[in-house]
Amino acid sequence: MKTKILVMAFLGIMIYSCSPKVVPSTEPKKVELSAELAEGKSLYENNCAKCHALYKPKDFNAEQWKPIMLRMQKKAKISDEQREKIYSYVTAN
Repeated sequence: MKTKILVMAFLGIMIYSCSPKVVPSTEPKKVELSAELAEGKSLYENNCAKCHALYKPKDFNAEQWKPIMLRMQKKAKISDEQREKIYSYVTAN
């Protein structure tokens, strides 16, 4: 009787340990960007990263990004149109 219980327990453990584990993904979902937002992202990465580490767009809200964008526009020597595309990207979500 003890042998049957041990064999059943062993088989149960083996089946459980060999079964596939479903782990929910912790990676954020990738959002498809519109053409304008993709261009803003490209401008952000190519112009801003020249001088400093990039901030995550969520690090600041839309109001906080306004003076940052105006100040950095002069340093990065980008046009108003480029600034607006970058601003649209960093405030999109």
